[in-house]
Amino acid sequence: MSGERESAVVLQAASVCLQYPNHQVRANFPLVREALQGIDAPARTPLLRFLDVVAGETETDLARHYVSIFDERRRCCLYLTWWSDGDTRRRGAALAALKARFREAGVELTGTELPDFLPVLLEFAATTDLTGGLALLQEHRPGLELLRLALRDAGTPYAEPVAAVCTLLPGPSPETVAAAKEMARRGPPREQVGLELMPFSIAPDTIRQGDHR
Repeated sequence: MSGERESAVVLQAASVCLQYPNHQVRANFPLVREALQGIDAPARTPLLRFLDVVAGETETDLARHYVSIFDERRRCCLYLTWWSDGDTRRRGAALAALKARFREAGVELTGTELPDFLPVLLEFAATTDLTGGLALLQEHRPGLELLRLALRDAGTPYAEPVAAVCTLLPGPSPETVAAAKEMARRGPPREQVGLELMPFSIAPDTIRQGDHR
């Protein structure tokens, strides 16, 4: 399997893993595991660790955990423009620009999720525009790394899918919050990803998701 296709598998798998774990999403976890068995990328390991941990959780317990992490902890925000723009008017412009980039790639979002919701961006990169999607993730790299560190410090298995995504981006991941904030100040590494789209889909409906509440 090519490196491009392996990257698409990782991104699609992470997208599924980071969605609210309702019955439909959990039903896709065996498909995610099967897809990961066919790749050799280092990112496979944290994703399989995540699947191993959540396999032992009931649907109710995992859903409660998801809400406690992503809805009740401000520093575990899955909306990437929040990390760069906060709750300001600038964020509205950033969201509009992101929607425009999706539209240019032929994607019109339906449902209620915002375009900066990390699982949506991962689905976009995996199934529509790998090069452009990875570039978007790299543009939001400081926020992505701060999210990874916050999830790691929270001791949640949801840190694993985010860590897997970070391994696909150029340059090393920062080890501390201070280093991630310095990355935000200086900007992420500038190496070009240079990957081409390889179609892959586990859950084709994930880019058209609604609010999980």
